[in-house]
Amino acid sequence: MTVSIQHYLLLSVILFIIGAYGVITRKNLIIVLMSLELMLNAANLAFVAFSNVLGDLTGHVFVIMSVTVAAAEVAVGLAFVVTIYTHYDTLNIDVLKMLKG
Repeated sequence: MTVSIQHYLLLSVILFIIGAYGVITRKNLIIVLMSLELMLNAANLAFVAFSNVLGDLTGHVFVIMSVTVAAAEVAVGLAFVVTIYTHYDTLNIDVLKMLKG
């Protein structure tokens, strides 16, 4: 039995749906950030799968760039989480409504 691109894409879709569900339904800011990372990794999996099928390295280059952006996202996101937690002692997303000018 060989693993085809349909298997990779099915896994990618499942991971993306789980991540989207986490972003939409959760109220904890850390869980939302982890769900966003799951969605980003699902896209990375699809890039690598297509790159493997097409036989070029373009998808791998996109994944490297995406991982770089994800590292920056995590740094900024965690700084944001720490700031919110120190000021409001909670990580509930509803607290963000109070940050309006």
